[in-house]
Order: sequence, then C-alpha cells, then structure tokens
Amino acid sequence: MEKFKSLLVEEVAEKQFQASIRQRDLAELPEGDVLVRVQYSSLNYKDALSASGNKAVTQSYPHTPGIDAAGKVVMSTSPDFVEGDEVIVTGYDLGMNTSGGFAQLIRVPAGWVIHCPEAMSLRQAMSLGTAGFTAALCVEKLIVNGLTPASGSVLVTGATGGVGSVAVALLHKLGFTVVASTGKNSSHAFLEQMGAAQVIDRNNLAEVNPRPLLKEQWAAAVDVVGGDTLVNVIKSISYGGSVACCGLVQSPALQGTVLPFILRGVNLLGVDSVELPTATKAEIWRKLAHEWKLENLDAICTEIDFSELEASLGKVLKGEAVGRYLLNLN
Repeated sequence: MEKFKSLLVEEVAEKQFQASIRQRDLAELPEGDVLVRVQYSSLNYKDALSASGNKAVTQSYPHTPGIDAAGKVVMSTSPDFVEGDEVIVTGYDLGMNTSGGFAQLIRVPAGWVIHCPEAMSLRQAMSLGTAGFTAALCVEKLIVNGLTPASGSVLVTGATGGVGSVAVALLHKLGFTVVASTGKNSSHAFLEQMGAAQVIDRNNLAEVNPRPLLKEQWAAAVDVVGGDTLVNVIKSISYGGSVACCGLVQSPALQGTVLPFILRGVNLLGVDSVELPTATKAEIWRKLAHEWKLENLDAICTEIDFSELEASLGKVLKGEAVGRYLLNLN
C-alpha cells in the first residue's frame, strides 16, 4: 500500500491542536474519482485557520489542511481525466473537511478538478493559488461592472497579503492606477515593485467614522479586510464605482448606512472562489495563463517545503506574511 507524506493536525486535548508531518496510507484518503499526486500547494488564511483548529472551517480532526493543490493525475474513473494529466484543484471542500493539499496525494470528485492550462506550469498555478485566483475574480467583477483605467484609481486593502499583492500586480498590468493600503511600513518598496502608484497607512481606513459619506477618493476597490475598513471604503468610492469584497480579516460585520448605495450608486460586489462552476474557474485560470499572465510571480512568492510549513502558517495566521507562500511537495 502506497505511503505519502502530509501535514496532519490532531486535537490532542479539548481545544488544543498539534500539527506534525506524517507518513500516511492511501486507504486513509476519502473516496473520489480522481487521485492526484500533488507537486505544489499554497498557503491561504483559511489554511492557517484549519491548521490552528478553527472548527468553523474544519469540523473534525485529525485533518490535513490545504485548500489548493496542483499535480498530475495518478488514477481516474472519470473520462475527463487520464493518468498524467496536469490538473488544478481549488475550493469546494478540499482542505476544509476533505483531506487537502498539504499532502503528496489527494483523492477528490472529478467535479472539483480542472485541467491546468498548457501555457501555465503547476508551479505558476500554485504561485497564484486560491489567493491569486480570488484577486483575479475581484478584478473581473470590477471590469464587468464598468471599471476602466480611465475611471480613476483603484484601492487595494490588505495589499501585502496573498489576495492583495496579486490584485495590485494584476491591476497594474491591466493599466490601472493602484493605491495600496497596508499596516506594514517595511513593505512599501515591495508594493511599489508590484505596481502600486501610492501606498497609504491602513489606519486611515480602520477607525469608526460616524459620517455616512466621506470624500470621494477611488473609482473602485478590492477589499479583503471587511469590518469598519470596508465601511469606510464604501463611503469613499466615487459616484457609480464598485467595491469587490472577498475577506473578513478585520471583521465579518458591516455596520454602515445605505446612503453610499442610494446617493452615489456604489456597488458592493461579493466574490466567492469556493463554489464556482468549474467552467467559470477554468476561464479565469485561462486568462491568468494568457492575457492576464503575471511575469513577476517570483517576486510575490516565497517557496517553502514541509519543514517550513508550520512556521509559515503561523505567519499567515498572525497577518505577518508578505506575498504568497508556495509549498513544494516534491
């Protein structure tokens, strides 16, 4: 019986969790149509929550986190995939309540799997991962709702994180003027390298402001923070502009008024990367492999192996990460 290496998180006492690298048996994987030998995964905030024992994300332990995986098909009972196909699996229940991508093997339903675009390597796919994919979804929604480079500057909150850093780079590539918000003073040069025309302190947006509307500053925004930051961003969007919302780092609460929506026609656009139809996912990955391809991915990514995984997840959980962490499982 084949053995494979994985990160395994166990509940060693009530509300006490311990992670370790283990050799596991193929029989321990759930049933599924496609068995994939994972070459790369990536680290996301949801992975850090799962690895720390957050039962709002993962209900049962022991568990292997990892909501992202890219690798080659080993076996398939689906006619859509054959041995050797290079594939991407992100979202759905992978790494949440299904054994995830921080393992050298995963077994999943065929409906969770898409072919990796020929113009994209597995490494490039996971250099983006769910975070980069979500950033692309945010940009897509803003453009569909009328945003053009001529509309004005675009704000990105949480700009040094996985979603934020890719959003800055992608918006810059597409010709937009980007304003990046961060609390990391040491990361200004990094954000400017990614394409930010201006970097502002996140504290300017984080505090409660009782005014129902603020000065119009940005044509649009990508927000990963939520809470009072999102409320202040909505209040500061120009007439007819949009905010793509995909995170809750500060808070899931939204305590504002309807005035930005009914007086300025602001659009609040929810972005989900988990339950999208595979056809939609495939089209976004196609864009990221071709017309939206980022040439500076290595500048965004830090490549790690199993020995560095736990420490890196801790940085993600504490908000200390800059850019993306790419997990090499080879």
